[in-house]
Amino acid sequence: MKTHRFIGEFEMAEQFIKITDRDLSNQIRNVLKLKLGEQVILGQGNGMDILASIKILGKNEIVLEKVSEIKNVNENGVEISLYQSIVKKENFELIAQKACELGIFKIFPVISERTIKTNLNLERISVILKEASEQSGRGIVPKCEEIVSFSKSLELALNNDLNILFDPEAEINLKDFKFPKGIKKIGIFIGPEGGFSDQEILDAKKALFIVLNLGKLTLRAETAAIVSSFVINFLIN
Repeated sequence: MKTHRFIGEFEMAEQFIKITDRDLSNQIRNVLKLKLGEQVILGQGNGMDILASIKILGKNEIVLEKVSEIKNVNENGVEISLYQSIVKKENFELIAQKACELGIFKIFPVISERTIKTNLNLERISVILKEASEQSGRGIVPKCEEIVSFSKSLELALNNDLNILFDPEAEINLKDFKFPKGIKKIGIFIGPEGGFSDQEILDAKKALFIVLNLGKLTLRAETAAIVSSFVINFLIN
């Protein structure tokens, strides 16, 4: 039997945990129809999970008793951040959801030269990331940062040990790239529908970015983001 998992902030009092969040209470009581005595896993977003048993199913609150505290071991040893040029709302939301499921640590929405859409509902994306974290068993909830310009994203990425910008016309394929040892932070840069401009690619190279391709076929932005998130995660871990 599946043990349902939820991520959020909970009121902790020694052995008992109170859930007062209306949406979460409704999900437990009316959507999933969980019963007294059933166990759930509560993720705190800090890498520690709590196995708890439902003791009170009230109309306005739910109280659980802590059974044990468990270290979540599903997170990678490498922090992979996705610097994603803004695309259509539904496509960006898909990218956020799948990147979270694939272990991305943080998402930076970027306005690049060929970006058409320049705004996003960041609150909605935060909800998507939370739900994807619950579904996939993440120990943390990835954060979607504020929208930044491409030049600013290059500056922010200097904190990474390695940055990779994907361009269909790059000479080197991802599968042929040898990752240096000891990498702890990686940045992945994915362009908008029209790709990065020549100047942006040049600026990235000047900042010592590695420019790679994902194969002979030209992928949609959302496909490239999902594929690169998976492959890099797989190769590193």
